[in-house]
Amino acid sequence: MNVKHVLFVVTNAAVIGPNSRTTGFFFPEIAHPFEALDKAGIAVEYASLQGGKPPEDGFDGTDAVQAGFVESASYRRLAHSRKLSEVDVLDYDAIFFPGGLGPMVDITRNPLVQAAVRRAWDGGKVVAAVCHGPAALLGVTLGDGTPLLRGRKVAGFSTAEEDGYARSDVPFDLEAALRDEGALYEAADPWTPKLLVDGRLITGQNPQSGALVGEAIVSALGAQA
Repeated sequence: MNVKHVLFVVTNAAVIGPNSRTTGFFFPEIAHPFEALDKAGIAVEYASLQGGKPPEDGFDGTDAVQAGFVESASYRRLAHSRKLSEVDVLDYDAIFFPGGLGPMVDITRNPLVQAAVRRAWDGGKVVAAVCHGPAALLGVTLGDGTPLLRGRKVAGFSTAEEDGYARSDVPFDLEAALRDEGALYEAADPWTPKLLVDGRLITGQNPQSGALVGEAIVSALGAQA
C-alpha cells in the first residue's frame, strides 16, 4: 500500500508580544488533525525552524483526543522535530501549519517557510493550515509574481476572535493581512468551526476547525490517490 505522508510545520516561538505572553503551538490544532490522519493510515512527521521540541499551549486533558495524543508515539516524535532547512517538502504529500500564537512570531514571512510553501504548491502538493497557521501563507508569491493567496478562499483566526483573545499580544491582525494579499477570506461566528477548501489549499478558522482540516486533508489525498 502506498502510504501518504504529511509534514506538520510547527512553531518554535514560546513567547509573543510586549506582555511576554507564553505561547507555542495550540495543542488541539495538532492533536485533532493528527487523529483524523492517523485513523486514515496517513503518516505524520514534524519539522520546525529550529528543530527539537516545540513549545505548546492550550492542552486540555479532559479532551480525549488531546489526552490520547500526549500518550502517543507521534507526540514523542514531535519532541524531536527536524529542522525545516533539512527537509524537502516534495518528500511529502501535504504540508500543514497548525496554529497557536507562535506562528505569528517565527513562521510569518519567514523566507524558509515561504520557500517551503512555494515549493510544495508548485510541486502539486496539498497545503493546509488552521487558526493562526495561515500566517505561513503571507508573502508567498508564485512563479508569475502573484500572491498565492490572491483570489483563493481562505479561513483563519478572525478579527472578532482576536479582539477577545490576544489583541494586545499579536503583531498584526491575521484576517486583515490575508485580505490585504487578495484572499477571499470567510469566517464563521467566533469559536465555531469553519473549513474552506479551494483546490489544494485547505484552511480552517480556529481550534474548533482542526478536525475538519484533518479530514479534508484525508479527502484531498484520497482523491489524488
